[in-house]
Amino acid sequence: MSLNLTGITLSYPDGDSRLTALDRVALDVPRGTLTAVVGPSGSGKSSLLAVAATLIGPDAGTVTIDGTRTTGMTRGELTELRRHKIGIVFQQPNLLPSLTAAEQLQVLAHIDGRPPAKARGRALELLDAVGLANHAHRRPHQLSGGQRQRVNIARALMNDPTVLLVDEPTSALDHERGAAVVDLITRLTRRQATATVLVTHDRAHLTAVDRIAEIHDGRLEMPTPAGPDGDGPGPGRAAAAG
Repeated sequence: MSLNLTGITLSYPDGDSRLTALDRVALDVPRGTLTAVVGPSGSGKSSLLAVAATLIGPDAGTVTIDGTRTTGMTRGELTELRRHKIGIVFQQPNLLPSLTAAEQLQVLAHIDGRPPAKARGRALELLDAVGLANHAHRRPHQLSGGQRQRVNIARALMNDPTVLLVDEPTSALDHERGAAVVDLITRLTRRQATATVLVTHDRAHLTAVDRIAEIHDGRLEMPTPAGPDGDGPGPGRAAAAG
Protein backbone atom coordinates (compact mmCIF):
# COMPACT_ATOMS: atom_id res chain seq x y z
CA MET A 1 0.00 0.00 0.00
CA SER A 2 1.29 3.48 -0.78
CA LEU A 3 -1.18 5.26 1.50
CA ASN A 4 -2.40 3.73 4.72
CA LEU A 5 -4.42 5.36 7.48
CA THR A 6 -5.07 3.25 10.55
CA GLY A 7 -7.36 4.17 13.45
CA ILE A 8 -7.22 7.89 12.68
CA THR A 9 -9.03 10.04 15.24
CA LEU A 10 -8.93 13.83 15.07
CA SER A 11 -10.73 16.39 17.21
CA TYR A 12 -10.84 20.16 17.51
CA PRO A 13 -11.56 22.40 20.51
CA ASP A 14 -15.25 23.35 20.75
CA GLY A 15 -15.83 25.58 23.75
CA ASP A 16 -15.31 23.50 26.88
CA SER A 17 -15.33 20.23 24.95
CA ARG A 18 -13.91 18.85 21.71
CA LEU A 19 -15.55 18.18 18.36
CA THR A 20 -14.63 14.89 16.69
CA ALA A 21 -13.75 15.47 13.03
CA LEU A 22 -12.48 11.94 12.28
CA ASP A 23 -13.54 8.87 14.21
CA ARG A 24 -11.25 5.81 13.94
CA VAL A 25 -10.84 6.14 10.18
CA ALA A 26 -9.01 3.42 8.24
CA LEU A 27 -8.08 3.72 4.59
CA ASP A 28 -5.76 1.75 2.28
CA VAL A 29 -4.99 2.98 -1.23
CA PRO A 30 -2.54 1.03 -3.43
CA ARG A 31 -0.49 2.70 -6.15
CA GLY A 32 -2.25 3.05 -9.47
CA THR A 33 -5.73 3.26 -7.94
CA LEU A 34 -8.13 6.08 -7.14
CA THR A 35 -10.43 6.17 -4.13
CA ALA A 36 -13.07 8.90 -4.02
CA VAL A 37 -14.31 10.04 -0.61
CA VAL A 38 -17.76 11.61 -0.77
CA GLY A 39 -19.82 13.36 1.87
CA PRO A 40 -21.62 16.60 2.66
CA SER A 41 -19.94 19.76 3.92
CA GLY A 42 -18.70 19.31 7.48
CA SER A 43 -18.54 15.52 7.24
CA GLY A 44 -14.76 15.32 7.68
CA LYS A 45 -13.53 15.23 4.07
CA SER A 46 -11.12 18.15 4.41
CA SER A 47 -9.81 16.87 7.74
CA LEU A 48 -9.18 13.45 6.20
CA LEU A 49 -7.20 15.02 3.36
CA ALA A 50 -5.19 17.22 5.73
CA VAL A 51 -4.21 14.23 7.89
CA ALA A 52 -3.30 12.14 4.83
CA ALA A 53 -1.15 15.05 3.60
CA THR A 54 0.60 15.18 7.01
CA LEU A 55 -0.48 18.82 7.35
CA ILE A 56 -2.32 17.97 10.59
CA GLY A 57 -1.27 15.34 13.10
CA PRO A 58 -4.10 13.10 14.37
CA ASP A 59 -4.97 12.63 18.03
CA ALA A 60 -4.58 8.90 17.55
CA GLY A 61 -3.77 6.45 14.77
CA THR A 62 -1.00 6.15 12.18
CA VAL A 63 -0.36 7.52 8.71
CA THR A 64 1.97 5.54 6.46
CA ILE A 65 3.21 6.99 3.17
CA ASP A 66 4.96 4.60 0.79
CA GLY A 67 6.06 2.40 3.69
CA THR A 68 7.14 5.29 5.94
CA ARG A 69 5.24 5.81 9.19
CA THR A 70 4.93 9.50 9.96
CA THR A 71 4.43 9.11 13.71
CA GLY A 72 7.19 10.94 15.58
CA MET A 73 8.63 12.67 12.53
CA THR A 74 9.84 16.26 12.96
CA ARG A 75 8.31 19.18 11.07
CA GLY A 76 11.34 19.26 8.78
CA GLU A 77 11.12 15.54 8.08
CA LEU A 78 7.42 15.87 7.25
CA THR A 79 8.19 18.73 4.87
CA GLU A 80 10.74 16.56 3.07
CA LEU A 81 8.27 13.70 2.92
CA ARG A 82 5.61 15.91 1.35
CA ARG A 83 8.10 17.36 -1.12
CA HIS A 84 9.12 13.97 -2.45
CA LYS A 85 6.18 11.65 -1.80
CA ILE A 86 2.93 13.66 -1.80
CA GLY A 87 1.26 15.73 -4.49
CA ILE A 88 -1.68 17.95 -3.50
CA VAL A 89 -4.26 19.33 -5.93
CA PHE A 90 -5.90 22.19 -4.08
CA GLN A 91 -9.50 23.21 -4.69
CA GLN A 92 -8.36 26.53 -6.17
CA PRO A 93 -5.36 26.41 -8.56
CA ASN A 94 -3.72 29.51 -7.00
CA LEU A 95 -1.38 29.93 -9.94
CA LEU A 96 1.17 32.75 -9.87
CA PRO A 97 -0.08 35.45 -12.28
CA SER A 98 3.35 36.36 -13.65
CA LEU A 99 4.43 32.82 -14.53
CA THR A 100 3.65 30.79 -17.62
CA ALA A 101 2.08 27.34 -17.34
CA ALA A 102 5.50 25.71 -17.70
CA GLU A 103 7.07 28.02 -15.14
CA GLN A 104 4.34 27.19 -12.59
CA LEU A 105 5.75 23.65 -12.60
CA GLN A 106 9.41 24.56 -12.96
CA VAL A 107 9.43 26.69 -9.81
CA LEU A 108 8.80 23.57 -7.70
CA ALA A 109 11.78 21.82 -9.27
CA HIS A 110 13.88 24.93 -8.68
CA ILE A 111 13.01 24.84 -4.98
CA ASP A 112 14.02 21.17 -4.96
CA GLY A 113 17.37 21.97 -6.61
CA ARG A 114 16.80 20.22 -9.92
CA PRO A 115 18.81 21.30 -12.99
CA PRO A 116 16.79 23.84 -15.02
CA ALA A 117 16.96 21.88 -18.28
CA LYS A 118 15.71 18.71 -16.62
CA ALA A 119 12.94 20.64 -14.87
CA ARG A 120 11.85 22.25 -18.14
CA GLY A 121 11.68 18.85 -19.82
CA ARG A 122 9.61 17.36 -17.01
CA ALA A 123 7.26 20.35 -16.99
CA LEU A 124 6.62 20.10 -20.73
CA GLU A 125 6.10 16.34 -20.44
CA LEU A 126 3.43 16.81 -17.77
CA LEU A 127 1.71 19.64 -19.62
CA ASP A 128 1.51 17.35 -22.62
CA ALA A 129 0.02 14.63 -20.38
CA VAL A 130 -2.77 16.98 -19.28
CA GLY A 131 -3.44 18.18 -22.83
CA LEU A 132 -1.74 21.57 -22.58
CA ALA A 133 1.37 21.04 -24.69
CA ASN A 134 0.43 24.04 -26.82
CA HIS A 135 -0.28 26.26 -23.82
CA ALA A 136 3.05 26.01 -21.98
CA HIS A 137 3.85 29.67 -22.71
CA ARG A 138 0.50 31.06 -21.55
CA ARG A 139 -0.10 32.81 -18.25
CA PRO A 140 -3.12 32.12 -15.99
CA HIS A 141 -5.25 34.97 -17.38
CA GLN A 142 -4.86 33.41 -20.84
CA LEU A 143 -6.23 30.04 -19.68
CA SER A 144 -9.79 28.88 -19.01
CA GLY A 145 -10.87 27.61 -15.59
CA GLY A 146 -10.55 24.01 -16.72
CA GLN A 147 -7.10 24.66 -18.18
CA ARG A 148 -5.91 26.30 -14.96
CA GLN A 149 -7.09 23.25 -13.03
CA ARG A 150 -5.12 21.04 -15.43
CA VAL A 151 -1.99 23.08 -14.70
CA ASN A 152 -2.78 22.62 -11.00
CA ILE A 153 -2.88 18.85 -11.50
CA ALA A 154 0.34 18.79 -13.53
CA ARG A 155 2.08 20.88 -10.85
CA ALA A 156 1.09 18.35 -8.17
CA LEU A 157 2.80 15.60 -10.20
CA MET A 158 6.01 17.54 -10.85
CA ASN A 159 8.06 15.75 -8.19
CA ASP A 160 6.80 12.25 -9.07
CA PRO A 161 4.77 11.68 -5.89
CA THR A 162 3.61 8.24 -4.85
CA VAL A 163 0.50 9.71 -3.20
CA LEU A 164 -1.83 12.21 -4.91
CA LEU A 165 -4.46 14.03 -2.82
CA VAL A 166 -7.17 15.96 -4.66
CA ASP A 167 -9.53 18.45 -2.99
CA GLU A 168 -12.88 19.15 -4.72
CA PRO A 169 -11.36 19.57 -8.21
CA THR A 170 -14.69 20.25 -9.94
CA SER A 171 -16.24 22.78 -7.53
CA ALA A 172 -15.62 25.79 -9.79
CA LEU A 173 -16.25 24.01 -13.11
CA ASP A 174 -19.36 23.27 -15.13
CA HIS A 175 -20.52 19.66 -15.61
CA GLU A 176 -18.62 19.01 -18.84
CA ARG A 177 -15.32 20.47 -17.66
CA GLY A 178 -15.72 18.79 -14.28
CA ALA A 179 -16.17 15.40 -15.90
CA ALA A 180 -13.09 16.01 -18.06
CA VAL A 181 -10.96 16.89 -15.02
CA VAL A 182 -12.00 13.77 -13.06
CA ASP A 183 -11.36 11.63 -16.15
CA LEU A 184 -7.91 13.20 -16.43
CA ILE A 185 -7.10 12.50 -12.77
CA THR A 186 -8.23 8.90 -13.22
CA ARG A 187 -6.04 8.39 -16.29
CA LEU A 188 -3.02 10.05 -14.68
CA THR A 189 -3.44 7.86 -11.59
CA ARG A 190 -2.93 4.79 -13.79
CA ARG A 191 -0.19 6.37 -15.89
CA GLN A 192 1.83 7.84 -13.01
CA ALA A 193 1.03 4.93 -10.64
CA THR A 194 -0.03 7.20 -7.80
CA ALA A 195 -2.16 6.23 -4.82
CA THR A 196 -4.88 8.83 -5.31
CA VAL A 197 -7.57 10.08 -2.94
CA LEU A 198 -10.15 12.51 -4.34
CA VAL A 199 -12.59 14.18 -1.95
CA THR A 200 -15.83 15.59 -3.31
CA HIS A 201 -19.47 16.20 -2.46
CA ASP A 202 -20.51 15.31 -6.02
CA ARG A 203 -20.88 11.72 -7.25
CA ALA A 204 -21.75 12.72 -10.81
CA HIS A 205 -18.27 12.20 -12.28
CA LEU A 206 -17.09 9.15 -10.32
CA THR A 207 -18.08 6.26 -12.57
CA ALA A 208 -14.47 5.37 -13.48
CA VAL A 209 -12.81 5.52 -10.04
CA ASP A 210 -11.81 2.32 -8.23
CA ARG A 211 -13.69 2.84 -4.98
CA ILE A 212 -16.15 5.29 -3.49
CA ALA A 213 -16.04 5.67 0.29
CA GLU A 214 -18.66 7.70 2.16
CA ILE A 215 -17.86 9.82 5.17
CA HIS A 216 -20.50 10.98 7.64
CA ASP A 217 -19.81 12.71 10.95
CA GLY A 218 -16.16 11.71 10.76
CA ARG A 219 -16.81 8.01 10.14
CA LEU A 220 -15.61 6.48 6.88
CA GLU A 221 -17.98 3.79 5.66
CA MET A 222 -17.05 0.72 3.64
CA PRO A 223 -16.74 1.86 0.04
CA THR A 224 -18.78 0.65 -2.88
CA PRO A 225 -17.12 -0.39 -6.15
CA ALA A 226 -17.36 2.29 -8.80
CA GLY A 227 -18.65 1.72 -12.30
CA PRO A 228 -21.57 2.69 -14.52
CA ASP A 229 -24.16 4.46 -12.37
CA GLY A 230 -21.89 3.85 -9.37
CA ASP A 231 -23.06 0.23 -8.87
CA GLY A 232 -20.70 -1.84 -10.99
CA PRO A 233 -17.19 -3.09 -10.22
CA GLY A 234 -14.43 -0.57 -10.74
CA PRO A 235 -11.20 -1.32 -12.60
CA GLY A 236 -8.96 -1.49 -9.52
CA ARG A 237 -8.89 -2.99 -6.05
CA ALA A 238 -8.42 -0.14 -3.59
CA ALA A 239 -10.02 -0.79 -0.22
CA ALA A 240 -11.14 1.40 2.62
CA ALA A 241 -12.96 0.79 5.87
CA GLY A 242 -13.92 2.76 8.91
